[in-house]
Amino acid sequence: METQPELFAQHYAEAGLVEKSITYWGKAGHRSAARSAMSEAAAQLQRGLDQLAMLPGTPEHHRQELEFLSALGAVLQVVKGFAAPETGRAYARARELWAQLGAPTEFLRVAFGQSLYHMNRGELDLALRFDDDLLRLSRQRNDSAGLFLSHQSIGRNLLFSGRFALSRSHLEEAIALYDPNFPRRLVHQSGTSPQVASQAFLGNVLFCLGYPDQALARSGASIADARSLAHPPSLALSLSIGSRLLSLVGDNAALDKRAGELIAVAIDQGFPYWRALGTAYRGWVTVRIGDVTEGMSLLRSGSAAYRATGSEAWTPQIIALLAAACEIAGQIEEALILLDEASQIIGRSGERWFEAELNRQKGQVLLRQGHAESAEELYRKALCIAREQEAKLWELRAAVSLARLRRDQGRRTEARDLLATAYGWFTEGFDTPDLKDAKALLDELEGA
Repeated sequence: METQPELFAQHYAEAGLVEKSITYWGKAGHRSAARSAMSEAAAQLQRGLDQLAMLPGTPEHHRQELEFLSALGAVLQVVKGFAAPETGRAYARARELWAQLGAPTEFLRVAFGQSLYHMNRGELDLALRFDDDLLRLSRQRNDSAGLFLSHQSIGRNLLFSGRFALSRSHLEEAIALYDPNFPRRLVHQSGTSPQVASQAFLGNVLFCLGYPDQALARSGASIADARSLAHPPSLALSLSIGSRLLSLVGDNAALDKRAGELIAVAIDQGFPYWRALGTAYRGWVTVRIGDVTEGMSLLRSGSAAYRATGSEAWTPQIIALLAAACEIAGQIEEALILLDEASQIIGRSGERWFEAELNRQKGQVLLRQGHAESAEELYRKALCIAREQEAKLWELRAAVSLARLRRDQGRRTEARDLLATAYGWFTEGFDTPDLKDAKALLDELEGA
């Protein structure tokens, strides 16, 4: 009964002992999820729900259904994807039952799951509304696990909306609330470890805020935590967010290694969402090391597979990578079409974390076509967005691009003053490509 509950569940179902069958399908599903056999867990939990549908809709049976759906939603995030229709249906029905039953505290994670679903669908405003509900209820009930989940979810969603300083505050609050006595429970209830996710997302936030060294340290801590849990979905999550960070930093060797590990874990475990992301980032590093044709093919297939899971979150940056590859290949018109597509997604979803860089990148492409005035306008826009968001790294990139343009226009003093201000703010990350490029340009301008 302990090692093969699914066998008893099947026999009870065939014998018409519905309630016993439900109990053992639940045991089987939770056991499979605990050992990361996620596809098995999804099938077993669904079998339990099928049996439950044969019983009258009493409050007791509704609570059982809520238990199954809550677990199923977390499993489907991994098996189908965070934004897959199946995931959304599971959480929507769970939310309905949760409300009917008076929002029991032990199922606060349902609101967390719904927020994650809508964020990945590109519905940030709706995701943040679920976050507010979760935070309010957690505070009312003084639920430490709920508060932890709330701050992690809010911090993640504020990162997407480009509110980096506030995102950092919430993610650091989540990390401070972390209690080593409840990680396993939260891992199983949330699909992946929220503590691992908090560290990983904080790494991305710190990079944008202008702290590259701290960003890489947080990313490394996230991956180390995931390895210590021996939980493949959490490891895949940390590797995917870590790959994204390395694609921003520009460390090709490290990105190649990390994306390769992500793809290996995703293939071995059957994680389509993370396999798609790994393929896209492997494509970018392939472009960077010189095989542009193969890299573009991987970027296109990874992007298509990722969007096939229903996800829209992160797509502006992935599309921008493909646009950069097109620019390298001399396909300028296609690069501009792709960048316009990414901008439209930002306008639709409110995912503004990459908005400054997207405008700067489009300016670069237009400059290649000889449109210096349009390029300068976009560089200025990127600079304005970056300053509004307190995104010092994006501000530095925009300042470098604008300073180069002004240098080439003979406006060297303006170029130097602009770049000196942006570069002078930094206190770390001087070995990263961004800071090295800025320093080289500044030295050139100061030596004029």
